[in-house]
Amino acid sequence: MQAALHTDQMHPYDDVSMKKQYSPLHFMLLLSVLGAAWVWSDPAALAQLAAAPAPASQPNARIGVLDRVQATAILPPSVFYKGASASVQGRNSAGIRFTDGALALMALVDASGYSSAVQQTYQGYLLNELQLQIGDKTLAPGAYGFGFIAGNRMVVMDIGGSEILRATTTRDEMLAHPTPLQIIPDASVPGHYRLYLGRSYVTLSAAQSSH
Repeated sequence: MQAALHTDQMHPYDDVSMKKQYSPLHFMLLLSVLGAAWVWSDPAALAQLAAAPAPASQPNARIGVLDRVQATAILPPSVFYKGASASVQGRNSAGIRFTDGALALMALVDASGYSSAVQQTYQGYLLNELQLQIGDKTLAPGAYGFGFIAGNRMVVMDIGGSEILRATTTRDEMLAHPTPLQIIPDASVPGHYRLYLGRSYVTLSAAQSSH
């Protein structure tokens, strides 16, 4: 004969019986439901609710450089390029939030699954929400592969691997702490930034409108 079922079931993570209890939270939820019902039944209260100001924007949405923690929180863990995917190196990522809130994000990728020919140019991934000025060239919003190559050049490709632009890079022998990838504001020109791979960099800024 089976043993009688106990009415008090044990929580799998502690030793407290799962008895039905009513906490102050239950009463708060009940009051919230009743309040919502009153608002929807009262046209004047509903109008007041509609006229209430919208919540303020996120306080951490500051203009300027995004460090690797902030960039990694936005970037996907892997990205598509030329018929395959590559993992994003969160530790080697950064970004820029421009004055209109648009983002440009860059990260090195694990391109070990690609041929050696592709690896020579495909070193990083660039996600861009604005017309981005790279040196003296302009890049439209989109997703791209990029790399710093011989001859002091940065090459940018579409996700099919076709080259879109080349920009001149500059070697900075005075950089105190070179890393695989970082973005530093250009102190000499407000609104301009330097994307570094090691000691070589290219300048980035929001492209000026022609209108």
